[in-house]
Amino acid sequence: MIASPTGGGNYLAVRPDWLARGVEAALEPELPIIDAHHHLWDRQGWRYLFDEYLADIAGSGHNVMASIFMQCQAMYRADGSAATRVVGETEFVNGIAAMSASGNYGPRHLCAGIVGHADLRLGEEVTPVLEAHIAAAPGRFSGIRHITVWDADRTLMNPLSAGPPGLLGDAAFRAGFARLAPLGLVFDAWLFHPQIPELTELARAFPHTTVVLDHLGGIVGIGAYKDRRADIFIEWTRAIRELARCENVCVKLGGLGMRINGFGFETQDAPPASEVLAEAWRPYIEVCIEAFGAHRCMFESNFPVDKGSYGYGSVWNAFKRLTRHASESDRANLFSGTAARVYGLALPG
Repeated sequence: MIASPTGGGNYLAVRPDWLARGVEAALEPELPIIDAHHHLWDRQGWRYLFDEYLADIAGSGHNVMASIFMQCQAMYRADGSAATRVVGETEFVNGIAAMSASGNYGPRHLCAGIVGHADLRLGEEVTPVLEAHIAAAPGRFSGIRHITVWDADRTLMNPLSAGPPGLLGDAAFRAGFARLAPLGLVFDAWLFHPQIPELTELARAFPHTTVVLDHLGGIVGIGAYKDRRADIFIEWTRAIRELARCENVCVKLGGLGMRINGFGFETQDAPPASEVLAEAWRPYIEVCIEAFGAHRCMFESNFPVDKGSYGYGSVWNAFKRLTRHASESDRANLFSGTAARVYGLALPG
């Protein structure tokens, strides 16, 4: 199904016929996986709910045993205060998690961890919202993502989630951020790579709050950043290594099939094979694992956003190729252990 025009061109079109040209058999199909980052939504022209996600997993042949749902402005309440309407998303996803946990759809525990949204600019007044999220999904609600993406090139930003500049340093935002750790909540950070130093400052100011950097830090390769990949890699590497010095920060490895990354996979006649993905991503993945250590890195699909660039099976095959020579313990962390620990998943066994 084609991506909704509501995104304003920020999403790549999902083309089932095109994706069908690149189906791969799963490598190491028994390796346990926790998909550390995916979405579910029902938008105009684009439905991706439990059935669609489950079909992608089942069709891939990979052993995805659990997943982390990431906020995406899905199913907000239609009434109530503006601050609390966001809890509707958690209520919706907790229902999906209960469906999965029933065992009626297989042994997987999808949405075992839930990350929602709250406006941290509310300061201390955000506390009731956080508590409402926790109450809506007891044992599953893990954290908050307040998107802070901003760039002077406005064409890069999704109008659904564009933020003002300097939000991570805003006093009101930080007052709300300070409420996360006391409630045992993680903060997921979605921003563009030039903003990574701002996140480093925030992480240093709140060393007891667990921060998860999404999508390797939002590497931009289009617009004002087009044709600058080599220079950007140097800048990004420097910023990543400095951020990694904050022991309270982890990083998600994935999300490199988005429009903003500019790899151009979607322009090919057929979806890229996992070997191609692994080769393109290797420098970035290796820098992150070296800087953070496998115990602070986790793989993510970022589906359905990345589905415009490749299939679900191919992305996990690429990750398996990239870690072929890693130790058994490192691979266990990268594919499941780090996500389970960071998000506090309560899984059987």
